[in-house]
Amino acid sequence: MSLSNESASGDGSGGPTGQPGKKIRTGRNLPVAVVSGVALGALVLLAIYPFPAAFVAITSAAVLLGLRELNRAFGSRGVRLPLVPLAVAGVVMQACAYFGGPLWFVGSLAVTVIAVLSWRLRDGADGYVRDATGAVFAVVYLPFLLGTWLLLLAAPGDGQERLIAFIVVTISSDIGGYFAGILAGRHKMAPNISPNKTWEGFAGSVLACMLAGALTVRFMLDGPVWVGLLLGVAVVFAATVGDLIESLIKRDLGIKDMGSFMPGHGGILDRVDSLLVAGPVAWVVLSLLLSAAG
Repeated sequence: MSLSNESASGDGSGGPTGQPGKKIRTGRNLPVAVVSGVALGALVLLAIYPFPAAFVAITSAAVLLGLRELNRAFGSRGVRLPLVPLAVAGVVMQACAYFGGPLWFVGSLAVTVIAVLSWRLRDGADGYVRDATGAVFAVVYLPFLLGTWLLLLAAPGDGQERLIAFIVVTISSDIGGYFAGILAGRHKMAPNISPNKTWEGFAGSVLACMLAGALTVRFMLDGPVWVGLLLGVAVVFAATVGDLIESLIKRDLGIKDMGSFMPGHGGILDRVDSLLVAGPVAWVVLSLLLSAAG
């Protein structure tokens, strides 16, 4: 979920914020980002508690919508994605993650890569490396990263709580970064990638994420506070990197938004960029540290 841990910067002249004639920029629309986060949380709750396997359908739908956005974005640069095998295998990967576990999930990833590389053979050598590279990127960036959410959900005993904790911690990172950037943002983090992000905003993300991690792990997962603090640190770095990765993809492709899933506020990939990269990190941290602490 990509809010903006961004600076309340001026009008580009480098002056301080809040002075006359300076326009405060806050990046993405906070109410929309918060509403989308709450909507995702509500969808998770409605899906996973009555029947957790229903969440497979949600991530599968996200795979299909995301592939549509990637195909359109990549097509602007002449990259042709093999949509049929990507769509079919991407949905299969979601089922493998939840019902089969990590072994089936990794196996399905390997088979999917082979399938998309083979599918492209029929169109000949012209542009093969370009299209094949785009296809492998799409496999990893969408169905693989999304599938880690289902690995969290499939954890025996407390899978639902792990998934919710992951979402809460990631969204807390975004919100903390947003407000810290607005109130104190001065020093640019990555001006060539995401010009409004600041180190002060990142510090706010770290604090909010650690607090959310400590609370969710202690009270939802019955784990030690130190595991929650480490979860917060790991997730905030992953979420920030995920946001920067998607920003750089859009800059490279010369587009403003990946799609129009939420008109005026971007596509589904614009909304879940942080969550995509944070998913596998949260799964690794919780799988290793909760077991060790227990």
